[in-house]
Amino acid sequence: MSPMTEQYESPLASRYASQFMLRQFSAEKRIETWRQLWVALARAEHRLGLPVTAEQVAELAAHVHPIDFAAAAEKEKEIRHDVMAHIYAYGLQCPRARGIIHLGATSCYVTDNADLILYRDALRYLRGQLATVLVQLSEFALRYRDLPALGYTHYQPAQLVTVGKRATLWLQDFLLDLEELEDVLRAIRFLGCRGTTGTEASFVDLFDGDTAKIDEMNRMIAAEFGFTECYGVCGQTYPRKLDSRILNALSSIGQSAYRFAGDLRLLQHDRQVEEPFEEAQVGSSAMPYKRNPMRCERICSLSRYLMADALNGPMTASTQWLERTLDDSANRRISLPEAFLCADAVIRLLQNVTRGLHVNEKIVEKFVNEYLPFIATENVMMEAVKRGGDRQQLHERLRQHSMAATAEMKEGRPCDLLERLAGDEAFGLTLEELRQVLEPRRYIGRSAEQTEQFAAACLARARAVGPLAGEDIRL
Repeated sequence: MSPMTEQYESPLASRYASQFMLRQFSAEKRIETWRQLWVALARAEHRLGLPVTAEQVAELAAHVHPIDFAAAAEKEKEIRHDVMAHIYAYGLQCPRARGIIHLGATSCYVTDNADLILYRDALRYLRGQLATVLVQLSEFALRYRDLPALGYTHYQPAQLVTVGKRATLWLQDFLLDLEELEDVLRAIRFLGCRGTTGTEASFVDLFDGDTAKIDEMNRMIAAEFGFTECYGVCGQTYPRKLDSRILNALSSIGQSAYRFAGDLRLLQHDRQVEEPFEEAQVGSSAMPYKRNPMRCERICSLSRYLMADALNGPMTASTQWLERTLDDSANRRISLPEAFLCADAVIRLLQNVTRGLHVNEKIVEKFVNEYLPFIATENVMMEAVKRGGDRQQLHERLRQHSMAATAEMKEGRPCDLLERLAGDEAFGLTLEELRQVLEPRRYIGRSAEQTEQFAAACLARARAVGPLAGEDIRL
């Protein structure tokens, strides 16, 4: 955590986000990318025969760093235009190239193309970070693929699953998020240098009507930043539908993270599965015995913000007037970087939790054994029918015994369903025979097989991404 100051600082910056993401959306990185775009434009214009010299291009390339933010800020106070202020500051450092900086371009050439570059690279980073979560969760699922656990529907006891099988449900959500990130990455195109209304009119004039050179210029600039395509048509900006898609993909990660962390909070309440808890960690200032699931609570808290932030995308995309309006700018300046920082923070927490998940196997077993007699009643009924019993009568007696046993449990006494059935001559089964019916692995269906197949495939898929090891989350 950074030292306290007299000015507000976003907690996403001071507490949660990685150094990579903080650098990615810093002013320095943004303006550095603007300058790289100005260099690329000048280089393409030089190669295509416009009055831009190799020396001017070299001067611009040599002064991408450092950026004189003070000069730009002073100029912006005077002219009220951030792009022109930075053109001015760049020109102070490049006096021979000053007159050709931004030749033929409009502001969105640098602002929008820079955003596309920053968002693409940030999405690639998150893809690798999410792959790490998938690897760790896959390994967890495989480790516990055949450990029987009480399943829940409506958060009421249901048929058995395994600890690993339940983990595959979380895993599948995150795999879908990974696929969505990759879909968005494939959809990103470069804007290029298209002019004030997307007609490229300024370049038609500069190139004396040679439109092939305009297309080549855009291909050259796009390729320099790793893009193979430009948007087919545009107004002044790239389609704001992309922002909506990006925010939706980040929101989707928040949805999966919330579901995972929420489930874990429920399981930690019963001490079945717990998030990491360090030796000197304090759970409460007043209750020394507490082991609060604070990481998962934080995941839920940040994910809620991430899901809400995604509303900005469709509201902005739906209100773009004709070729351009500027009511997107201030919103995007906040909503997109904050969403990336928040998603980054959520994924880093997920890495921390999935790396250190702890299963209390004896408690898991206790819950299984407590409810298994009820789960096994159909098998008991079938066995009794084989011994000559009447299925309908047995069903009714099972219902009565189950209700009576439940009533005992509600009074704090142990489940005595097996003893009740053993004492009922209609079933013809001894207590020992009934206990043999209660082998938990008889009731987990294909859980182990499903987990083995899905988690192994997911593990291979995640490793193919080339996951990056995340920085340890600051707590």
